[in-house]
Amino acid sequence: MRKSALFNRLAVLPLALISVFAQAAEETEATLNAYAAGYVAGFTCSATFNGNKNAEQIREHELGGIYPLIAERVEQLTAEVNQQHKWVRVKYDNGARERISVWRPKLGCVDLPVGATLEAERHLANPFATSPTPAPDSGAPWQLDETPLTEAQQQALAAVVEQAFSKYYGAGARTSAVIVATPEHLLAERYLEGFTPETAQRTWSVAKSIGASVIGAAAYQRLLEVSEPAALANWSHPADPRAAITLENLLHMASGLDSNQAGNRTDRVYMGGGLVSDTATETALEVTPGERWKYANNDTMLALRTLRERFATLDDYLRFPFVALLDKIGMQHTYLETDWQGDFILSSQVWTTARDLARLGVLHLNNGVWHGEQLLPEDWLAYISSEAPAQPPTGSPGYGAQWWLYNERFPELPDDTIAARGNRGQFLVIIPSRNLIVVRRGYDFAGQAGFNEHDFTRDVLRALATKTAQ
Repeated sequence: MRKSALFNRLAVLPLALISVFAQAAEETEATLNAYAAGYVAGFTCSATFNGNKNAEQIREHELGGIYPLIAERVEQLTAEVNQQHKWVRVKYDNGARERISVWRPKLGCVDLPVGATLEAERHLANPFATSPTPAPDSGAPWQLDETPLTEAQQQALAAVVEQAFSKYYGAGARTSAVIVATPEHLLAERYLEGFTPETAQRTWSVAKSIGASVIGAAAYQRLLEVSEPAALANWSHPADPRAAITLENLLHMASGLDSNQAGNRTDRVYMGGGLVSDTATETALEVTPGERWKYANNDTMLALRTLRERFATLDDYLRFPFVALLDKIGMQHTYLETDWQGDFILSSQVWTTARDLARLGVLHLNNGVWHGEQLLPEDWLAYISSEAPAQPPTGSPGYGAQWWLYNERFPELPDDTIAARGNRGQFLVIIPSRNLIVVRRGYDFAGQAGFNEHDFTRDVLRALATKTAQ
């Protein structure tokens, strides 16, 4: 009764007062300014030191065509890049405040929190401080000078790839790299002018599938089981219902946790210098774990937080993805970025190359085996490709364990087609029945029709089915 009475009183409040309540949950000007400065600092740092890009390229690609919330503010900001010590600083609010991003080997750039100075750098974990600079990409495991395709297939495929670098697959499409490959051959490979096989760019949500692969490596080493509770320390109180959330719930995007209206909006962590432990671990349940599918960056971050709490030290945790997986398969131009307390932000903040993504695809086509060594559970591809109990609405691909499933929802593609998909047109498509991988990287424009990976993959398959001209 008391609750109903409160609602009744709110219902008759003046519209102006209701507007004040509505605005209370929105970002303040100070926060938006900090977000914009953090965005410029972080992307400039990562693109400079992970991707070896120059200021003009960064302004065009990383800082152009972006998230409308901060786009205009970003245009007004200038980054100070320190090449010697590998940090970037952006001053804002008329120079009264600054945001700083600091680079570390293998871990890329970490955004310091609002109010931090360069003095904070010495407190960051840096387990790869003495790591050598990555060597040029050798092209392994592919036979670069051979192709199993007929001349007719090569011509048909080249025409499809040419279309990928136009607006054919989306009015807002801007392609930077395309690879079509089998485990043995790069059937097609092309880059935007100024890009090379060593040019890393942000994966956005393709990182989720990379994160799932790290979980798979941990499962193979029996560091955890996907069916067991996440058992995070923050949820350990005997009265906490979040103790029922399993790692599998998190992988299925079915934690049941509150992740705001749009679970893909985690700005405070992504560009605000916030912590995974201050955001993702603090939210309350909305529904029973496993009951509802909801795309949420927090679920991915929590899955990796689950793995972190299995390690005795932070350095051991930070080394694990590289020692157990990435270094093994030659993903040497891949950077897994963290927050400033060392939690991987593997829902988005990975920088990698098209070839490195293709290598991850090859590992899955080989059922987790690389050069005779088992790195993932033998059934891992089947596991991530299996429909989660709760599914996205019709009209979109289905969902497995941090991978999208095309199955019967998209009849023009083989039913076993799965994909890692990310903002601005990042795609890694795996088709086991065709022994095929399709990678597309891009800088698609926000607010415009992005690159249609379904149509592109369909056209690639048609090109590969081309008969030899008579």
